[in-house]
Amino acid sequence: MHLETLAIHAGHDADPTTGAVAPPIYLTTTFERAEDGSFPHGYVYARTDNPNRQALEARLAALEGGAAALAFASGSAATLSLCQALRPGDHVVAPNDAYYGTAAILRQILGPWGLETTFVDMTDLAQVEEALRPTTRLVWTETPSNPLLRITDIAAAADLAHRVGARLLCDNTWATPVLQRPLDLGADIAMHSTTKYLGGHADVTGGILVARQDDEFFERVRLIQRNGGGIPSPFDCGLVQRGITTLAVRVRAHCENARRVAEFLSEHPRIERVHYPGLPSHPGHDIASRQMALPGGMLSIQVRGGRDAAMAVAGRVRLFTRATSLGGVESLIEHRASVEGPGTRTPDNLLRVSVGLEHPDDLIADLAQALS
Repeated sequence: MHLETLAIHAGHDADPTTGAVAPPIYLTTTFERAEDGSFPHGYVYARTDNPNRQALEARLAALEGGAAALAFASGSAATLSLCQALRPGDHVVAPNDAYYGTAAILRQILGPWGLETTFVDMTDLAQVEEALRPTTRLVWTETPSNPLLRITDIAAAADLAHRVGARLLCDNTWATPVLQRPLDLGADIAMHSTTKYLGGHADVTGGILVARQDDEFFERVRLIQRNGGGIPSPFDCGLVQRGITTLAVRVRAHCENARRVAEFLSEHPRIERVHYPGLPSHPGHDIASRQMALPGGMLSIQVRGGRDAAMAVAGRVRLFTRATSLGGVESLIEHRASVEGPGTRTPDNLLRVSVGLEHPDDLIADLAQALS
């Protein structure tokens, strides 16, 4: 079945009680037991399971081609729960260009707990291989990366991880299953911040993990999800479900708009560099062309003149909104280094751009006046 069909039908049938086509939101915190003490409907308590969460997990597992999925209250909650399923003394290889919250979790929360992490340039497979240890249990990839849109060869990185008995996780937030299916390329787990493209309307926070195999390790993650309680509300699950139904058409429109914007910016004299894998000049263009259906709706630009020049451009836009996050219908722009704070590796003249669904000519005109 094609992805567009799965996005609408997987994990959902008309409500058997009322015939409602749109899924009802089950706001209950608890469920009735039978006279013999059993749970005839399969649900016990909202923290352990809920029909809306179960439906969302089934839909995401189908979209990513996985055996099972687990939904969380945020992408960060998904990251933390996954890493808590490891053991003190275990080793992780992670990218040095990735969502800054991932590095913060690994360094500031799980480092003192006993998890060891080596950060490398994931585009350099020799660095990945050199970083691997007998105690490596997880290789974390993020492609395209945030905010430099570096491209990791998922299949090659998975092969290296599997040689030492480690799992490979791919943060697939920026690509979505519409553009990239990491599990098909050898990854063991795909991760998303459902806050972004999957929700798609800047009105819900969430995260998801999808596993190629529902094995003992993923059962441990499930234990942490249900007992740790980092779960999404039924209403949030419903919002993400709604967003997914239009995911395929939205993502393709984001990609077309981003291509137009990237091509314009790549020729502008005030732009030092455009980070967008759809441009032939991008160092990861060939790999992205091979493992992604389209290059995505995100790009970053470096403005000539340093931090002040970049901030001035962001300050002059009128159609773009200066805000964090991405993947919604509205176009966003932000000075990424100031968001990430002390210790950031992001260039000080870099602006991250989430290209929305406005007409591309209007977006280009706004950027043109801001750069003038």
